Amino acid sequence: MKNSSLYFIALVPDEPFLSEVKALKQLVAERFGSKAALRSPAHITLHMPFRYDETKEEKLIDALKTFTQEIHSLKVSQSGFGAFEPRVIFVNVTKTLELTTLQQELLRFTRKTLNLDSENYKGQGFHPHMTIAFRDLRKSKFFEAWTYFEQRQIDMNWDAHSLKLLKHNGSIWEIYEYMPFAMG
Repeated sequence: MKNSSLYFIALVPDEPFLSEVKALKQLVAERFGSKAALRSPAHITLHMPFRYDETKEEKLIDALKTFTQEIHSLKVSQSGFGAFEPRVIFVNVTKTLELTTLQQELLRFTRKTLNLDSENYKGQGFHPHMTIAFRDLRKSKFFEAWTYFEQRQIDMNWDAHSLKLLKHNGSIWEIYEYMPFAMG
């Protein structure tokens, strides 16, 4: 698509959690040489990156705002670290029924309303997490980094009050639009 941009849909924590995860990403960059995770704010991906026609961007945003009118705030609980060997390290996210339902309903809605295909990443299904190291973490550094994080403790509990549409600006992902959930 000539006028297409790259987007994804996520939950993004408020402060102080946003900065706390950014500090972890910076630590990974400095200590283990993995900087790719710094190219996006801390987030839980609900819809994998997709291309969409920029000239129809308003349709995308309006549709997502319609979707969120039926969604209520949900609690997000994160504890400890996890990994997908040999490149990814993340802050664990407790997989709740509410979170899984939100993700499944969002995929169904975007497929039906916007004709967005939402293949699960490598067929692994939904595994909510907040990445702090990935793609550019060398295999040789992965085990060193994982040893560092494996026993560390982190606990974050926050309320998600909106979906965020992130857009790639050519070098980094930025929060482009907020779609607030219904109150209550």
